[in-house]
Amino acid sequence: MHYDEVNQYRPGATTPANPAQPQPSTKQPKQNPGKGGGGGMMEKIKQLGTTQVPAPDNSVHCLTIVGQIEGHLQLPPQNKTTKYEHIIPQLVAAEQNPKVEGILIILNTVGGDVEAGLAIAEMIASLSKPSVAIVLGGGHSIGVPIAVAADYSYIAETATMTIHPVRLTGLVIGVPQSFEYLDKMQDRVVSFVTRHSNIKEELFKKLMFQTGELTRDIGTNVVGTDAVKYGLIDNVGGLGDGLKKLNDLIEERKPEQTEGHYPPNEEEDNVVQGNEGRDQDQGGMLQ
Repeated sequence: MHYDEVNQYRPGATTPANPAQPQPSTKQPKQNPGKGGGGGMMEKIKQLGTTQVPAPDNSVHCLTIVGQIEGHLQLPPQNKTTKYEHIIPQLVAAEQNPKVEGILIILNTVGGDVEAGLAIAEMIASLSKPSVAIVLGGGHSIGVPIAVAADYSYIAETATMTIHPVRLTGLVIGVPQSFEYLDKMQDRVVSFVTRHSNIKEELFKKLMFQTGELTRDIGTNVVGTDAVKYGLIDNVGGLGDGLKKLNDLIEERKPEQTEGHYPPNEEEDNVVQGNEGRDQDQGGMLQ
């Protein structure tokens, strides 16, 4: 029997209890989280509640904005949030990826940080690729500019959009400059919404400062068909309508023919005429 000083066996040594029995391996078998692995299936169940997730079309990128839009301050962990530092890189990647031809934006948000929401809205409005927004459930507060930033917008019949003045949280200094700052920030929101939708500025401000509509706030709660009637949203519809419209916009932006190329029939005629002319030149040279 051979012992080391740390009371472990050297390679090739046997145990004193059973000299002929080899030591069991202490390595744990690796689980494959990929295809067919139990780890991958459990992760899907944990994250999405299902074992099979349909693969989306690579030509359309789906962007979901749900819960509360988180800005420069981190919200409590029990809040369901959309972080703008997660949304902006997705938009940049979708803009750069040649395989992505359109962007579908799904909104069900209560609003949130004004500057973060306006940053997301400006990014969507500046995309060179077609975009369609669908308001499901609610697109409240700063979710309104995000909804109208897309090229075309839909709202479900039961969905609502709350339009109200800008609020400040935290320490507020009671000086005229604080109110001027609030007024300027509010003008940014009003200007963006009126530039990217069909609603008039006077009507939007009237809805924003409406009294008696909300129990604990100033503003208006606009339901699906009313949002279309006011010109805030383009049409009433859901997922199928949004995808169909997005595909139509993608087809409209595709060039009918590449510059510098002839149509098929004309190109074939030019090739035939070129061959005939070449044959005549060769015949003349032979003569």
